[in-house]
Amino acid sequence: MTQRLHSFVAGRWVDAGGESVALRDATTGAVIAQASTSGPDVAAMLDYARAQGGAALRALTFHERAALLKALAKMLGEHKEEFYELSYATGATKADSWIDIDGGISTLFVYASKGAREMPNSRVYVEGGLEALSKGGTFVGQHICVPLEGAAVHINAFNFPVWGMLEKLAPTLLAGMPAIVKPATQTSYLTERVFRRIVDSGLLPAGAVQLICGGVGALFTHLTCQDVVAFTGSASTALKLRQHPTVLAHSVRFTAETDSLNSSILGPDAGPGSAEMDLFVREVVREISSKAGQKCTAIRRALVPAAHAAAVLEALREALGKVSVGDPRLEGVRMGPVASLAQRREVLEQLGRLEREAEVVCGGRGPATLAGADGERGAFIAPTLLYCRDGAAAQAVHSVEAFGPVCTVLPYGMLEEAIGLARRGGGSLAASVFSADDAATAHLVLGLAPYHGRIVAVNRHSAKESTGHGSPLPHLVHGGPGRAGGGEELGGVRGVLHYMQRTAVQGSPDVITAVTGRFARGSRERDPQVHPFRKPFGALAIGDTFHSAERLVTVADIERFAELSGDRFYAHMDEAEAARNPLFGGRVAHGYFLVSAAAGLFVDPPYGPVLANYGLDSLRFLKPVKPGDRIKVRLTCKEKSLREGAGYGEVRWDTAITNQAGEAVATYDVLTMVSEKEVPDA
Repeated sequence: MTQRLHSFVAGRWVDAGGESVALRDATTGAVIAQASTSGPDVAAMLDYARAQGGAALRALTFHERAALLKALAKMLGEHKEEFYELSYATGATKADSWIDIDGGISTLFVYASKGAREMPNSRVYVEGGLEALSKGGTFVGQHICVPLEGAAVHINAFNFPVWGMLEKLAPTLLAGMPAIVKPATQTSYLTERVFRRIVDSGLLPAGAVQLICGGVGALFTHLTCQDVVAFTGSASTALKLRQHPTVLAHSVRFTAETDSLNSSILGPDAGPGSAEMDLFVREVVREISSKAGQKCTAIRRALVPAAHAAAVLEALREALGKVSVGDPRLEGVRMGPVASLAQRREVLEQLGRLEREAEVVCGGRGPATLAGADGERGAFIAPTLLYCRDGAAAQAVHSVEAFGPVCTVLPYGMLEEAIGLARRGGGSLAASVFSADDAATAHLVLGLAPYHGRIVAVNRHSAKESTGHGSPLPHLVHGGPGRAGGGEELGGVRGVLHYMQRTAVQGSPDVITAVTGRFARGSRERDPQVHPFRKPFGALAIGDTFHSAERLVTVADIERFAELSGDRFYAHMDEAEAARNPLFGGRVAHGYFLVSAAAGLFVDPPYGPVLANYGLDSLRFLKPVKPGDRIKVRLTCKEKSLREGAGYGEVRWDTAITNQAGEAVATYDVLTMVSEKEVPDA
């Protein structure tokens, strides 16, 4: 009996009932699963997410949530072969599935790492520095970010049933927000299989994730200002959802990543025989054939210098002729079918519109030569290349996307013409430039940037390690303006903050310290009773402060430091020349001498809990120090972040060096690793 997909609602798997639609293998036409056309109780899902999942996630710190993502990634990695086997039914080759499955798991790992390394081990994210709002420093401001207390609704496209889900879940869960996942029906059988493994693992708190296999019903009418919608799909559907009365009335956060007419530009310098032209041809072919062209970032328009157009077309025709099309399960097959027969019909319909303005160079509507597959049962389309001789006069080429293995080549004259043609797409997710001329590349990048979310510059030096035109990375934003949806996903911590509320808090430094758990300069200092470097991580308190004795700075100090460091800059060594400097008016101590001398004033020499100093942040030299000045240091425990299971934590110390008049001459943060263990006295 054919499997009927279920939704995961309020902690249990349910069948929404009603009529069902058959989901078929894109290659053979065999029925893989049945999906309900009805939907589950969406109001109950939202209530459960807010009350159970949200509360449980918000009780965890960023580091604890990051650990969950890491465990989830490891678990899913153990089931990869199972996912790969089912992924063939979507039309994906092994290489295509690697992008979808391994790419999704990798995104979980990246966010786990960023959560542990770039976010605090707390529940509040402090954004930016302290803002001085008053002359005396008793009234200050600080931006903080806290999780929204609603649910994130993730509506995903059919082309990446695994990555599409995981790339949204990673920043959402790290932010502390529960998610309701709605995969596209066409390939939802693979999403459901992966989701079942997530549920079976028991790694996530109850209510952290739920799944809708079927319609969303009246879900949007139940949204509030605390909810978020993240949509991937067609621009027309995004527009409809964005204009939903509830979304508008409650200013529900809505981000969309939609279809776009991405461009790749071959630089004027990259003629036949050049490495860059070879790389360009290889990339265009890869983007046409990878996932059978069903990528939102795929190259739809290839812009080439008019002088090289004939050579590029011939090279592309020859390379595409070598792409083996057929059953993706067979070794040697480089391109499988599109996701369904319905998708094939849609692609061919759009291809027909493009053919009114461009001639077919290869591929097209004719049957493809297939390896081990039936062209009637399978949703196959031959890799298709078009040539539009007059891109400036064309309309459809810049507005119609055939979401399959279809790309149009357009010639250009000057760089400005190439930029203008690329912009005609009305906003795109990605563009790429292939050129060995850095000046031309820079000109193109700056011209393309206002209309593109991501630009990849490739030349012979970067190509070997480049991820290529069509690969969104979790470290960088994925999205684009205009037609591309106007939103942003991923982008490291930026993606996490999308699911959080940014709030400006104004008050005294003590209030800011209490709210953030991070020492705000001007807050009350704590007397640690002993040197704070004698305290293990757990015993240190925010605000623990050490005040050093004074040190006299002498000419001999300056000259010894110059001898040791080799820094003989005139301002330190020549009184007459230094006197000409309007900033100094005479000889001054090296800034780095002051930092070194400060360490000598605050460091506690014997063996103790402090394991290492691993850096300085935000170092600023504020006032020159001259021979005869006396300096001292204030060192305050500013922020703590425990590394779970490592046996130590990271401690940030707010540090200020002052002169005999009490004026700050340098400020910075000292970063140390501090053991959890108590160190007994010798």
